[in-house]
Amino acid sequence: MKRRVLIKLVICYLFAAVSMFALLNTYGVNRLESRLIEKKEDILYNEASLIVTEYATSYYKSQLSLNDMIIQLRTIDTFLDTRIWIVDNSGVIIADTKSRAKGYNINELDEHFLEQGCVKDVYFKGIFTEPMLSVIVPIPFNYSVKGYVCIHTSMQGIRDESVYYLDFINICYLIFLLILLAVFAYIYGITVRPVRKMIYTTKEYTKGNFETKMKIYSHDEYRDLANLVCYMSDELKNLDDYQKKFVANISHDFRSPLTSIKGYAEAIIDGTIPYEMQNKYLDIILFESERLTKLTTNLLALNSFENNGAMLEITTFDINEVIRRTAATFEGMCKKKKIQLNLLFGAKEMYVDADVDKIQQVLYNLIDNAIKFSNTESVIKVTTEEKGTKVFISVKDYGIGIPKESIKRIWERFYKTDVSRGKDKKGTGLGLSITKDIITAHNENINVVSTEGVGTEFIFTLPKSYL
Repeated sequence: MKRRVLIKLVICYLFAAVSMFALLNTYGVNRLESRLIEKKEDILYNEASLIVTEYATSYYKSQLSLNDMIIQLRTIDTFLDTRIWIVDNSGVIIADTKSRAKGYNINELDEHFLEQGCVKDVYFKGIFTEPMLSVIVPIPFNYSVKGYVCIHTSMQGIRDESVYYLDFINICYLIFLLILLAVFAYIYGITVRPVRKMIYTTKEYTKGNFETKMKIYSHDEYRDLANLVCYMSDELKNLDDYQKKFVANISHDFRSPLTSIKGYAEAIIDGTIPYEMQNKYLDIILFESERLTKLTTNLLALNSFENNGAMLEITTFDINEVIRRTAATFEGMCKKKKIQLNLLFGAKEMYVDADVDKIQQVLYNLIDNAIKFSNTESVIKVTTEEKGTKVFISVKDYGIGIPKESIKRIWERFYKTDVSRGKDKKGTGLGLSITKDIITAHNENINVVSTEGVGTEFIFTLPKSYL
C-alpha cells in the first residue's frame, strides 16, 4: 500500500513538474517574446512619431539642418539602443545614426518595406549585422509624404530580454516545486499514514486481536472512518463472544437431554432398569425429547427471522379470541400448579392488524413464562385495553420476579437468570428473544416491569384495526 501510493504521488509530482516546465519554456517563452515585441513596437512607434513631429517636419521646413537633426537622432538612438533612419519619398536613406546605410535605396532592397508599419526579423546584408525589428512612420508635409522615419532595434536583444525574464520565472518555479514537494509530502502524511494504520489494525482484527486500538489524531474523515472501524471491531468482538456463547449454550442444551435419552434408553435395552420402572424413565425420555423439539423449533424460528426479516402476514383479527384460544392450551399446566388464569378484556371484541400466528406465539411464550415463574396457587392476569390508535396487551404474574441486574438482558438469546436455571431446566433461553423479534417486526414496542419477589408484567402494543 505504502509503495503503491508513494509511487503514484511521485509520478503525479514529476508529471506536474515536467509538464509545467515544458509549458513555461515553450508556449510561455513564445508568449513572453510576443508581448515584449508588442511593447517594443509601441515604444518605437511613439518615438518615431515624436521624431516626425519634432525634427523631420522642421527639417523639411528648412528650420533644422540635416546635421543638427542627425545629432538629435543620435541622442535618441543612444538612449533607446536603436538605429534611426530618415528616408526620402524615393526610398533613399538620407540620414543614418550609424552612418552605414546613408545613400542606400530601400526600394531596391525591399520594395514593400516602406509600406509596412512594422516588420520583424528585417535583415539587409551589408547594412545590418543581425535581424532587426523595424517600425516605419511616414513624414507628412503639405498634404504629401516627404519621407519616412525608420527605427530599428535588435531582435536578439528582445529575445535576450525574454530569456532573462524566463530565467527569473524558472527560479520562482523551482522554489514553487520545493513548496509543492512539501505539499505532496504533507498530503502523503495525512492520507497514506492513517490508511496504513487502519490496514494494520484491520489485519489484527482479522486475526482476532480485537483489543488493538487505532490511534488517528486528525479531525477529519479519516478519524470518522477510524471510529467506524473501531466500532466495527467492537461489534465483531461482541459477535465473536456471542458465537462462542451460542455454541456453548447449544452444546449444553443439546448434550444434556441427549445424554439422558441415550443413558435411559441403553439402561432399558440392557435390562438395568426393571420392567416395572420403565414407564417412569420413558416419561423422562419423552420429557427430554419435548425439550429438544422446543429448542429446535425456537432455533428455526430465530433463523427465519434473521434470514427473511420476519416475514409477516398481516390480517385483521380479534385479539381477545386469540388470547382465549392460547390460554386454553395451558389449562393442564395451570391445574397442575393450581394457578388461576384471569382474562380481563377492555371490550367484548378488540380487533388489531397483525400476523395472527406470530402474535399467538408471543402470547404463548409470555404466558408460558408467567406460569413457569409463578408460585403454586397464584394468579396470572392477561388484559387488553385500547388507548388511542393502539391496543395494549399485558401478561402479569405474581411470581418470583426478575433480578434488577438481569432485566436489560432478558431479551438476549440463551440468557437465563440464575433463578431461571434452578427453577426450570426445560427452558431454552430463546422465548423472550423470539418474542422481541416478532414485536419489533410489527414496528411495535414491548416492555417489562418486574420486582424480585413481587412479580413481572410484560406489556406490548398492536395497531388497532378500523375495519
